[in-house]
Amino acid sequence: MEESELFRKKKEKIESLKADGIELYPNDVRVKDTSASIISRFAHLDHDALATIDERFTIAGRLMAVRDFGKGSFIMIQDRAGRIQAFVRKNQVGETTYSMFKRLDIGDIVFVGGKIFRTRTNELTIDADELRLLSKAIRPLPEKWHGLTDIETRYRQRHLDLIVNPHVKEVFQKRSRIIQLMRRFLEERDFLEVETPMMQPKAGGAMARPFKTYHNALGMDFYLRIAPELYLKRLITGGFDRVYEINRNFRNEGISTIHNPEFTMLEFYQAYATYDDLMALTEEMFTCIARELLGSLKFPYQETEIDLTPPWPRITVKDAIMKYGNISPDVFGNTGRLRACARDLGLNIKDNESPGKIMMAIFEKEVEAKLIQPTFVTHYPVEVSPLSRKNSLYPELVDRFELYIYGKEIANAFSELNDPVDQRERFMMQLKEREAGDDEAHEMDEDYIRTLEYGMPPTAGEGIGIDRLVMLFTNAASIRDVILFPLLRTKEE
Repeated sequence: MEESELFRKKKEKIESLKADGIELYPNDVRVKDTSASIISRFAHLDHDALATIDERFTIAGRLMAVRDFGKGSFIMIQDRAGRIQAFVRKNQVGETTYSMFKRLDIGDIVFVGGKIFRTRTNELTIDADELRLLSKAIRPLPEKWHGLTDIETRYRQRHLDLIVNPHVKEVFQKRSRIIQLMRRFLEERDFLEVETPMMQPKAGGAMARPFKTYHNALGMDFYLRIAPELYLKRLITGGFDRVYEINRNFRNEGISTIHNPEFTMLEFYQAYATYDDLMALTEEMFTCIARELLGSLKFPYQETEIDLTPPWPRITVKDAIMKYGNISPDVFGNTGRLRACARDLGLNIKDNESPGKIMMAIFEKEVEAKLIQPTFVTHYPVEVSPLSRKNSLYPELVDRFELYIYGKEIANAFSELNDPVDQRERFMMQLKEREAGDDEAHEMDEDYIRTLEYGMPPTAGEGIGIDRLVMLFTNAASIRDVILFPLLRTKEE
């Protein structure tokens, strides 16, 4: 049926309801039950046992199906907790109400009250003695209301996706639960939740291209934060030894199945700890979430099984390149050989590229996708880690790890650089990178250096990508499946 014809029929029904004095959008009902609460209480009772229940139930939700038998109809109502069937009889709700009911459409929001019973097919059902229209839907649900499958439509009209695809709602319920578990885990370990600025005068805390905005009253450029790191470490300096923030970050970069320019991160810092301590803490946090959420440390993800049973393997960047990229150890001692190796792999390497950046380019191409089971990759080059503490034995490396699961970076952590002189030198190195055309290099931040000059205790910090973690625990292939409203190009109507 053409859309114009559907709207015409809807309009006719709306006008007839108005003519009968039926309010289309009332706001005077109170609901005491949900589909799930009724089912959980009475699913185990048979027909005879239910007949002894004298309680009256009220629910409200979206009308999702109607089976019409003339003077009676079975309807399916979907509320926030699930679905339940109701039986609407003309001789019970009355002729006026039943007449109104016959003009309702799939997608309308209704209120139902009544006792419960079991049908001949043994389905738990509300025997409606009251039915009210709460919100008249003007637009129809997708024709095949039981399955909205077009990916573009699902992301652009998430409200429809949530209505017609129940498993999508479950994903976001799990997302909320994961964040609750993270909060509980950290608070049980004496971490304090804080909030830091989302608009910052310097784009700091990560190597990424920021979004820029302008504050009219102050007459200043600001940046949407790429990370809360430098502000959280100011709090460490100020005496909050354990802090965390569940924050929104913004990075002006590409969009893919694992990247969204606006994303959610858990970032936390612990004084008097090292990156080794955070590896243990991360194992403990992830296994706690898995047990609470899934009941197991082993679960399916795409075509494989992920096993979070600790301890997780630890491997250096260099050893990972040799192991998974089958690269000879000889290339690492000579920048020319390393550059030639990278170019042989098809990488576009500049003549003046530093050895550390070349190593990371090889790592990303040859190693990342092969790290399926949880793996801590450690000892990153100093050139790509401007805020990390240098390793005591190998000063060209830093005390840092990234956690990989199923080829995706899930977490990034390091022992923090708290030497203000070294930090200034790192920022100066980054400024040279910016002058050479790297717009993701870190800016100089004199205020942050001043903070370090007051003395920041030895500290370790970590960022965990919540979107990617939710992907893992919900078996989602794309980051867009775990973000309610992913960034999309504007579409003309």
